[in-house]
Amino acid sequence: MKKAVLLGLIIPLFSGYSALATAQTNSTSLVPDSGIYFGLGFGANSTQFKNQKLEATGTSTVTNTATGALVSKGTAGGPPVGIGMDTVNSISPALQAGYFEKLQGTDYLWGVKFSYNYLGGTTATKDFIRIPQYGSFSNGTPFTGNAIARSYQKTVNHQFSLIPYFGHAFNRGTVYFGVGPTLSQVNTNINDLVGFADINGTRTDISGSAQSFSASQWVWGAAVMLGGTYYLDKSWFLDFSYTYSVTQDKTANYYSTYNNPGSPNTYSGSLIGSSTGTATVQSANLSLNRVF
Repeated sequence: MKKAVLLGLIIPLFSGYSALATAQTNSTSLVPDSGIYFGLGFGANSTQFKNQKLEATGTSTVTNTATGALVSKGTAGGPPVGIGMDTVNSISPALQAGYFEKLQGTDYLWGVKFSYNYLGGTTATKDFIRIPQYGSFSNGTPFTGNAIARSYQKTVNHQFSLIPYFGHAFNRGTVYFGVGPTLSQVNTNINDLVGFADINGTRTDISGSAQSFSASQWVWGAAVMLGGTYYLDKSWFLDFSYTYSVTQDKTANYYSTYNNPGSPNTYSGSLIGSSTGTATVQSANLSLNRVF
C-alpha cells in the first residue's frame, strides 16, 4: 500500500516533467555536455522492517540463599520468534553529489550519484514480545518458560547510496535509471526483558530485574533509482527521484549476566540472544542542484 502511494505521487511528477522537457524542441538545450553537481533537498520516506526474528537463551545456576550451596544448574532456549512490524513514514533532509556526461554525438548520458538521507526521525516499535523457551536443570527436572520483552524497536538512522545511472537528455532536462549499493546504519533495541520459567507448575522470575539490550550496525544493501531533472538555467536544476532499497540480513548478538536473590534460592546466570532482519526503504526525493 505504501509503495503504491509513493508511486502514485512520483509517476504524475515524471509525466509532468516529460511535457516540460519536450516543450521547447526548437530551443538550445540547457543541459551541459558534462558536469559535476551538488544538491540539497528533502525526501518522503517509507520504511518497513521485514523478516525480523528474535532468539533468546538463558543459563542459570541455582544456589541456596541461606547456605550458598549449589542446588542445580540449567539452560533454556528455543527457536527464533518472528516479529511483524508496521511500516513507518518520515520526512528527511537529503543531500547529493554527482557527475554526468553525454555520450559523444548523442543525447544519451551516463553518470554516477552519491546520496545521503537522514532517516532517524522515526522508529518502528512492536510491543510485548514473548519468546518461548524449553530446558532442564542438571538434576533432570524439565521446565518451560518465556523470555518476555516490553518492546522491540528498529530504526534506520543514516543511509548512503552510490548509484551509477544511464539516461537521456532533452532540451531542459534529463530522465535516468540506475542501480547501485547502499550503506545504512540500523539500530535495534530490546527493552525491559525478563526471563521466566514454569518449574513444577510454579511460574518463577528467574532473571530478576528487567534488562534492555541495543545494537547499532552498518549494513550493505542495494537500491534501484528512477529520476528526472528540470533545468532552470544552465547552472541550476531540480532533481526528482524515486528510490527503492533493501538492506542485507545481518545478525546482532546480545549478552548480559544477572543475579536474582530470593528465598529459598538465588538464581544467577546469563542472558544470550540474537536478532536478524532486513529493512526496505522507499524514498521520493526533490532537490535543488548546482552544476559546475
